[in-house]
Amino acid sequence: MLPGSKGGFELDQRLESESLPVAWLGLCELRIRDERRWPWLLLIPQRPGVEELHELTPLDQAMLSFETNLVSKALKELTDCTKINCAALGNIVRQLHVHVVARNEGDPGWPGPVWGNGAREAYRREDLHQLAEKVRQRL
Repeated sequence: MLPGSKGGFELDQRLESESLPVAWLGLCELRIRDERRWPWLLLIPQRPGVEELHELTPLDQAMLSFETNLVSKALKELTDCTKINCAALGNIVRQLHVHVVARNEGDPGWPGPVWGNGAREAYRREDLHQLAEKVRQRL
């Protein structure tokens, strides 16, 4: 879907308020989560009403897999992290979205999950925009 063309799609307000747009990919809008403890990207398929992976068409499933791999590789190269974590949980925000998080041994919460690990720590705005630009360049 092209930027500015919603086609019935509405981004969940929680995703919008805690992240910044980075790029439009073929299926997904790529956003960076405003959480400075971990480089954290979000892939949001631009499909209205979709909550689960199996609700996507087979073509959209393939595209989401491709875009997740593309973004994961770029984040790994950019951060030189120990591990990339990818997940689609949806327990709180039901709209389908995939988390791509760069993890390092010794980061807050390692080796546990990033969810439920203290309060979110926002980036300085210029640092968030700088990281978003680095991700765009890497893609």
